[in-house]
Amino acid sequence: MISLARHRLTPAETGPALRALSEWTPADAPGGGLHPGDVGWLLRFDDAAVFVWTDDGAPVAAGFLDGPVLRVTAAPGADLGAVAADAEDLLDAGNDRTDGLPVPGWELDREEPWLVLSWTPRPVSSRAGPVGEADAADRVLVQRSAFAGSTFTVERWRAMKASPAGGLAVETLVRTPSGEPAAAATGWFAGVGRCGLLEPVGTHPGHRGHGHGRDAVLGACAALAERGASAVAVVTPATNEAAVALYRSAGFTVVRENHDWVRTPRA
Repeated sequence: MISLARHRLTPAETGPALRALSEWTPADAPGGGLHPGDVGWLLRFDDAAVFVWTDDGAPVAAGFLDGPVLRVTAAPGADLGAVAADAEDLLDAGNDRTDGLPVPGWELDREEPWLVLSWTPRPVSSRAGPVGEADAADRVLVQRSAFAGSTFTVERWRAMKASPAGGLAVETLVRTPSGEPAAAATGWFAGVGRCGLLEPVGTHPGHRGHGHGRDAVLGACAALAERGASAVAVVTPATNEAAVALYRSAGFTVVRENHDWVRTPRA
């Protein structure tokens, strides 16, 4: 008999979720809708909430609401039906998509696929350098320039680094020959022999087309491989041709296509 319980974790309480997600991360590419790095990136927000489902006290799934999308990864062999039934409480009007959690009666979104790409460790050459406190403002500048509407700040960067996931993060920054911040990447470690993740990667619009993004990606990949990652994955919309081209140029290959589950419209 399943005794499923759902727990809402504050950022400071997310250690168990991160450990479980790391244990469930395979060697080649992340499974489900979450990697520990997805949680790590979320923890830049001090009001972030992460959910863990337990069975007799043992974690069987973890997830969070990413806007209107409930993103979940479950333990191998977990009862996804039971998790989905409990998650109905989180899927109120407006939260109409799930990533990694099939919901009975919902359907796969075939119109907006995501590509999962994977990189195998190899020797690389990169101009990227690590990001420290002295580089935080430039790291933030790249992020805000690369993504319209970004709310990233130095304070949120510090919150991310101080969170339970901070030790999993590796960050790289590429500068132009004149020293201007041009591109950045954040990578996340899930343990020796497990797949790392890039989230996020961005290039300043004024410095695109010069290989800076590729260098930031390769620098983060190399740093993750040095820590013992067996591979590095990245997930991007299939329609983002520029991003797909960037990752392919860095040696990534497509390993699968992901589709969200969407609420079936009522007649």
